[in-house]
Amino acid sequence: MTWDVRMRNNMFRRLPVEQATGQLYGGRHRLRVVYRTRDLIVLGLGVMIGSGIFKIAGEQATSTAGPAVLLSFLVAGGVCFLAALSYAELSSIVPVAGSAYSFSYVAFGELWAWVVGWALVMELLLAASVLARVWSLYATQTLHDFGVPIPSWLGDLIGQQKGPDLLALGILVLVMAMLATGTRMSLRTLWFMVMAKVIVIGLVIATGLKFFHPGNLTPFVPPSRPAAAGGGESVLDALLGVFGDGSPHVFGIWGIFAAAPTIAFAYIGFDLIATASEETDDAPRKVPRGMLTALVTAVALYAAVAVALVGMVGMDAFKDLDPDKPLLAAAFASVGAGVMGKIIDVGAVLALTTVILVLLISLTRVLFSMARDGLLPRPLAGMSRYKVPSRATLVGGALAVVMSQTLDVLTLEQMVVIGTLFAFLFVSAAVLALRRDRPDLHRPFRVPFAPVTAILTIVAVGWLMLNLKVETWRNFVIWMAAGVALYLVYGRRRSQMKLLLDQPPPERPVAAPMTAPPPGGALDQWPARTQPQASPRPPQPTGPYPYGEFAGRQGGHGLQPLPGSAHGAPQGGGSGAYGRPHGGEGHGGAPPAVPPPDRYAPERAPYPSGPSGTYGTYGREPEPFARGPEPYGRDAVPYPADPPDPYALDPYVPDPYAPDPDAGPGGGGPGHPDEPRPGGGRHRR
Repeated sequence: MTWDVRMRNNMFRRLPVEQATGQLYGGRHRLRVVYRTRDLIVLGLGVMIGSGIFKIAGEQATSTAGPAVLLSFLVAGGVCFLAALSYAELSSIVPVAGSAYSFSYVAFGELWAWVVGWALVMELLLAASVLARVWSLYATQTLHDFGVPIPSWLGDLIGQQKGPDLLALGILVLVMAMLATGTRMSLRTLWFMVMAKVIVIGLVIATGLKFFHPGNLTPFVPPSRPAAAGGGESVLDALLGVFGDGSPHVFGIWGIFAAAPTIAFAYIGFDLIATASEETDDAPRKVPRGMLTALVTAVALYAAVAVALVGMVGMDAFKDLDPDKPLLAAAFASVGAGVMGKIIDVGAVLALTTVILVLLISLTRVLFSMARDGLLPRPLAGMSRYKVPSRATLVGGALAVVMSQTLDVLTLEQMVVIGTLFAFLFVSAAVLALRRDRPDLHRPFRVPFAPVTAILTIVAVGWLMLNLKVETWRNFVIWMAAGVALYLVYGRRRSQMKLLLDQPPPERPVAAPMTAPPPGGALDQWPARTQPQASPRPPQPTGPYPYGEFAGRQGGHGLQPLPGSAHGAPQGGGSGAYGRPHGGEGHGGAPPAVPPPDRYAPERAPYPSGPSGTYGTYGREPEPFARGPEPYGRDAVPYPADPPDPYALDPYVPDPYAPDPDAGPGGGGPGHPDEPRPGGGRHRR
């Protein structure tokens, strides 16, 4: 079996970087550029700052880490920052829409790319469905807090944790329609909502610090104790149980690290910035910059809210808060700032809306990228008249709607975390693989101390995955097994890489046989055409010509003018010393006595005549070597004072690249600096 056949049938065939970055994807399958650096930062903040910022600190402080939850935020943020460095380097190399899927395709091959892409699809679909349900809960609570009456028949169809929910359905359909009709409108909406929720978060931090008491932070690390029953056993607990007591513990040093995986769920979303690479101007530089800036900003905001919340209430006081209200709103009500509850409700609704918006954008781009490679049906890669992948948007949104209305998605929250961490593992490993296999690639952003940093990222992410529940791992394995089966049935045969490799190689062109050279002798031995001969040429001057192409060819050297020169034109017409055409047609005839007018010559007035009765050199005295009338040119041109430059332009042919003398100061049309000149030549696009 030849190498080509093995490559076609190999499930680990890699996508070359050169094809991944645009040579394979052209025409109607290209996304338009809409994002700048600040847009990417807003995109990251839109997905990382959701409802979790208003509740996750209080929940983890009460149940797992105590006031030391501040360290848990930093631990989770540090792990995500290490993963973000790997994403930044690969985004600068492969700035395309597929994110971790495309990185794995380039670094490891098609099968692993499909596995990572399938995990991303699960993550984004579940995240959109879960957050649509949470959005319905917060929207219903906001209506109650503002005293908006809700009909009894509608009360059972909104704010439900499972079953049909009209608000969850409505927000998904609204965002899906917005994305399917153009990215620019959704970007403006995202800017407005992100700015609004950042203002709300600023009010929360400022008000919380007003009621801050340092005593609420002690003891900072409560003593360790066994976790309450019913929390579920993690994989790490199961492994420790093999060697000793594997019962889960909370608080203490162990509780700080146990809270980190749940907090990492709040930071998940910086990786989605990479899905916008193909729509970003100067993506190799702007995507890493926007990704890291958004992540650092999100970590700072989460830590500030945690300090304000825990310092305002204290760990033990959380147990006495009103369970019917959102945690942060109940905390402000306990200190006499109940008006902040309504502000938090509005901020939570806006925050969740932006998260759903960015999740559906990213889901669409992953589906679009996989369909473009042929691993999913190719129609999903089609572009609408709005220059967006509307089919992928509609399909992805419809799947999210079905899942949100039929499944108890709130119990599958950790599936989102494991899908993201699984992609983190492959991205970190891809940095090492490409550093080894393709050291020649241009890397506008490089991970500092790459081998050590990448290995540390793999270890940290793997540890976070071990803290997830055994049930989560079981569901993840079932999902991935179904994905591999789908690839074997469909994607492996429809892959664009396979189709390209199946094409036969182009045949090498066979060179035409060379004709026999002419017999030795002068050029006049070439056969002449059978055409009427022109009148015989007048006698030529025989004086010495010390300059130009006639130097050394007459006057004592016994040489004759060569064919093709001004005084020895080739039989059948040629060019003179200055490249002006003569008028002969046949190879055997001389040019006519009166040449045809040069239609390309510019019109000009006659100049003062020189001593020989011909035109002078533009009003100057003729050169000492000026000869008599040129029988075949327009006028007598004196020999130059210096040998002519063989690369000089013909003075009788206008320079096509010279500026227009009538152009305005801006290079545009006459008198109009902003008017572009008519395109032509090398300036035409």
